[in-house]
Amino acid sequence: MTDHGHYLLDNQQAEAGERFDALSALFNPSTFRHMLRLGISPGWRAWEIGAGGPSVPQWIAETVGPSGFVLATDIDTSWLDGPRNGNYKVLRHDVGAEPAPEVMFDLIHARLVLVHVAQRERAIGFMIDALRPGGWLLLEEADPGLQGLVCLDEYGDEQRLANKLKLAFRSLMAERGVDLAFGRTLPRRLRVVGLSHVGSDAYFPIGGPACNELERATTVQIRDRLVESGLVSKAEIDQHLSNIASGDLDLATSPMVSAWGQKAPVAAIDFPPVTRDPGPLGM
Repeated sequence: MTDHGHYLLDNQQAEAGERFDALSALFNPSTFRHMLRLGISPGWRAWEIGAGGPSVPQWIAETVGPSGFVLATDIDTSWLDGPRNGNYKVLRHDVGAEPAPEVMFDLIHARLVLVHVAQRERAIGFMIDALRPGGWLLLEEADPGLQGLVCLDEYGDEQRLANKLKLAFRSLMAERGVDLAFGRTLPRRLRVVGLSHVGSDAYFPIGGPACNELERATTVQIRDRLVESGLVSKAEIDQHLSNIASGDLDLATSPMVSAWGQKAPVAAIDFPPVTRDPGPLGM
């Protein structure tokens, strides 16, 4: 998200908060499941990168307890305001351009962040530097290239219109340097940087109120740019929003790829056995 001026889904817009709420409803359960599987527990120190809203860092703060610590960072921290405990700190930070804070973390997590960062390899390097030996890096990115349709069952005009708008949206993303196939590369990237115990999976929500709200808020947020692009008309956008409100569309999100890896613990050093110096012979 270093190229703030070209970020299509600007956090300054009112719909950003609505999108954060929908994303939280859709993906927080999966994210928390991964964190628990990696062992997050009281006393852990965690860095939540590109937090957007407060739901993930607040859950981490409650999980690690007063003996732990969570740092939530973003290039725009306005949505992170709210009650915080002493173990929860918010900092404005650009992960693609600025070195990591001088803290060693047990867990570092970024969701829907790196795809918007121009210097992705550099950002991952900063994350690795901030991991303590034995710590875990958990990256999560959508992969629109794995599923190009927002309406999988394209049986009518409403579904075809929804898919047309989604294709236009993804064209705008690609023009701004978003790699629509980035998510699937995460496991390889974690192996390349030397992490061990690399694992991955994908989560693909289909249907329900949160999918509808995410599609509605996203469409409203980018409607002017869609019209300016000439890819769709204002009338088509208005019709799509009306179709969403009807509740008759079975909308899907892009598959969310999650990948995790562990920084190697400090290796034990085998020292030679210590023997007592017998001193000069005959003494």
